[in-house]
Amino acid sequence: MRAGGLGRPPVYHAARKMQKILIVDDEPKIARLVRDYLERGGFGVSIARDGPEALMRARIEHPDLVVLDLGLPGLDGLDVTRTLRRGSQVPIIMLTARDDETDKVIGLELGADDYVTKPFSPRELVARIRAVLRRRQPGAMTDLLVVGGLVVDVERMQVIIEGQAAELTASEFALLAAMARQPGRVFTRSQLLDAIHGVAFESYERAIDAHVKNLRRKIETDPHAPQRLLTVYGVGYRLADV
Repeated sequence: MRAGGLGRPPVYHAARKMQKILIVDDEPKIARLVRDYLERGGFGVSIARDGPEALMRARIEHPDLVVLDLGLPGLDGLDVTRTLRRGSQVPIIMLTARDDETDKVIGLELGADDYVTKPFSPRELVARIRAVLRRRQPGAMTDLLVVGGLVVDVERMQVIIEGQAAELTASEFALLAAMARQPGRVFTRSQLLDAIHGVAFESYERAIDAHVKNLRRKIETDPHAPQRLLTVYGVGYRLADV
C-alpha cells in the first residue's frame, strides 16, 4: 500500500480527551506513517497487522475508531468489518484501492462509515477521522426530532422507531438526522455527502446509496418497500413527512 504526502507530519493541538485509534494494515511503513500523524494530532494509537489481531485488539482495547485496510492477507478487511459489526458500532474508515469500486460498496453496506482511496494523503485521513468522531460526540446539538413514529435524539445519538431502539453507525445517524431536520425535503446525494462528512473532500456518491440501504434495514418494516426513507428517482432521497 502506498501513501502520498510522506513529508514531516505537522503538529496538531492535542484533544482534551485522548481518543484511541486502531490501525489495521499489513504494511509496516504505512502503519507507522499514519500512527505518527495521529499521535501528533493527540490520538492514542495501536496497530494490528492482520484480521485476527485486529479483532483481538478491538475486543480488548475498545478503540474509538478503526482505520482498516481492505487488502489484508487471509482474513480480509471485509471479513473484519462483518465480524466487528456483529457486536459493535465502532466507526470504521476503510482504506481501499482506487479501482476497487465493488469493495467500497460492499464495505459501506456492511457498516463502514467512510473510506479513503490509496494512494492517500495522511492529512486527509486525519481530517476524515476527526469528522467521523465529531459526529459521535454527544451534546453537540440538543435536537429531539420526531417524524411520525421515528424519534431521533441528536444529543444522545439515539434512534427510536415505534418504541424500539435502533443501532446506527455514525454516518447512518448523521444522514438520518440531516433528513429528519427537514422531513419531506428532497436531498441530492451530494447534499447528503456534505451533511455526513463535514469536510470538503472528493467523495463517492454511491456511498450514500449504501448508507440508505443500511438505514432501510434498520428503520423500515419492509426494506424492499420503504415507507419512511423514499427514493426520488433521478434526484436523491427524502424522509417521508408522516
